[in-house]
Amino acid sequence: MNVPITGRRQIASAIERERVSAIIRTNDQRTAAAAIQAAVDGGFRMVEFTLTTPGAIELIQDFSRREGLLVGAGTVLTLPQARQAVEAGARFLVSPICDPVILTEAAKLDVPTIPGAFTPTEMETAHRLGADFVKVFPAPAGGVSFIDAVRAPLPHLRLFPTAGITPENFLEYLQAGCAGVGFVRSLFEPSDLAASNFSAIRDRAATVIRRLREWRGTT
Repeated sequence: MNVPITGRRQIASAIERERVSAIIRTNDQRTAAAAIQAAVDGGFRMVEFTLTTPGAIELIQDFSRREGLLVGAGTVLTLPQARQAVEAGARFLVSPICDPVILTEAAKLDVPTIPGAFTPTEMETAHRLGADFVKVFPAPAGGVSFIDAVRAPLPHLRLFPTAGITPENFLEYLQAGCAGVGFVRSLFEPSDLAASNFSAIRDRAATVIRRLREWRGTT
C-alpha cells in the first residue's frame, strides 16, 4: 500500500484490499498504543482507535504518520469528532449508529464511513444515505447465517461486521461476502491488556494475517 492514501474512493478500495481491521477500545492511552503496535507487528495494516479511548486523537495523529498504515477513528458520534479525527489523520470514520449528519460531513471531508446497523432495513437505509460500508452491530444471533440471509436479497451491501468476529471464524464471514471484518476483544483480550502481554496480541494478529493470506491463495 502506498501511503498516504487520500480521497474517499481510494481509501475505500484500500479498506477492501486489507479486509481486516484491528480495533482498540481501552481506558489507557499507553496500553492502546502498545496494543495497536503489537497488532501492526503481527501484520495488520488497517487499525482503528475508538474515540472512547483516552488520547485517541493523539494516537490517530501518531499512527497515521507511519508508513504503510491505514488508520481510522471509531465511535464517531458528533460533527466535531468527525472533523477532529480527520484533521488528525483518520482515513475512515466508524460509528455504532447511522447518523445522516455524520455521513454528509464525511462526504465533505472526502473520507469513507462505516456506520452501524443491525436490521436489513437499517443497513439498506445506511447504504442509500451514502455509507461506503455498513458495520453490522451488535453481533447478530445467527452469525454467518444472518449475513447470508441479508446478502441474498441485498448483495450490493458492503458489510463490515466487528462484534463476534474471532480469529477462528473471520474467514467464514469473508467467504459469505463481507467486504471486511474488524477484531476487537478477540484480538485484544482484556486479560492480555491488563497484564501488558503484548506478545500474545502480536502472535494472535500474526495468526489472523497468516490465515488471511492462505485463504487469499485459494480464492
